[in-house]
Amino acid sequence: MKNIQQRNKKIQTVRMMSYFIDATAKIIEEEGIENVTIRKVADIAGYNSATIYNYFEDLSHLIFFASMKFMKDYTSALPEYISNAKNPLEKYLLIWECFCKYSFGSPQIYYAIFSSDLGVHPTKLSDYYDYFPGDIISVPEEFRTMIMETSVSKRTRIALEQCVKEGYIKESDADQMADTHYLIWQGALTLFINNRSANSVQEITEMTLKHIRNTIPEIL
Repeated sequence: MKNIQQRNKKIQTVRMMSYFIDATAKIIEEEGIENVTIRKVADIAGYNSATIYNYFEDLSHLIFFASMKFMKDYTSALPEYISNAKNPLEKYLLIWECFCKYSFGSPQIYYAIFSSDLGVHPTKLSDYYDYFPGDIISVPEEFRTMIMETSVSKRTRIALEQCVKEGYIKESDADQMADTHYLIWQGALTLFINNRSANSVQEITEMTLKHIRNTIPEIL
């Protein structure tokens, strides 16, 4: 009986959270992430502002969860994107290509999740997938640890691991390489967000991948 009650309570919690997440996502799509306010979210969801705080710690927590909703396109696309990789190094580069394509396609969203100071603890990412497991169901088990990580540098190191195991990358180089590849992406994303790059999504993706490739000894 207790398990049934707990399950029903979680279902109700997820339902309520979804109302606020969907309302926040609507504002992000129509007005931009910088224009999200608790009052606007409450008005669209049809609840008073105080109710939101029963489910989210603060506005940044809500924005983080709403931003994760936009990540589903990336996590769903990743398995097929890497399916034709012939070796771990090619798979690693395809992981980056897929990530660049979607992050540069929605730069504000990815900045909010991975770069901005939203004051959201990294455990909130695993919390999100605990409430909404359907968003990660299509991701192969081998990539789940990577997807659950909020640090792009750590995600990159996880993605590099098979390259290390099979001798494509020296283990002694892997940590620094992961940091370097993260900084390349971070710099490109920042330029893109600040409109300091006239490149299209495809062009900046290709540019970022070129810089990443140029740091891998196996490719040089």
